[in-house]
Amino acid sequence: MTRAPSALLRRTIGYAVLTAALVGLAACGGRDRPRTELAAAQLNTIGVNAYLWRAALETVSFAPLLQADSAGGVIVTDWYANPSNPNERVKMTVTILDQDLRADALRVAASRQVNEGGNWVEAPVQAATVQKLEDIILTKARDLRRQALAS
Repeated sequence: MTRAPSALLRRTIGYAVLTAALVGLAACGGRDRPRTELAAAQLNTIGVNAYLWRAALETVSFAPLLQADSAGGVIVTDWYANPSNPNERVKMTVTILDQDLRADALRVAASRQVNEGGNWVEAPVQAATVQKLEDIILTKARDLRRQALAS
């Protein structure tokens, strides 16, 4: 059973609003810790690092989302074909493994297919592509954390 695009859009917007609200709430707490140590990553509300979660959602937002599970820290996109290269498509899975903002708390996997005679055939993904996505997400997450601590 396929979900109507409007239902998927509502669900995606709902996750985005929830993430924004959680980051906002994280800035209000911090009983025993100095404010500079306060990080949304330490809250158990979404189960994973909030900065990594938000950065990952922003990074893969160009592709349609199939699944976004903030409790489990998994984001799965549907196949995306760049309009300038419609004979190639990619699908990504981002997994956030920890509540800490660390490089080893993030895993990105990508699948690539090319169209050969009307059939989609698996093709290799360059390791540098996956590494670049991880770097983009980590950089955005660090920037989000810096912005939150500065305000």
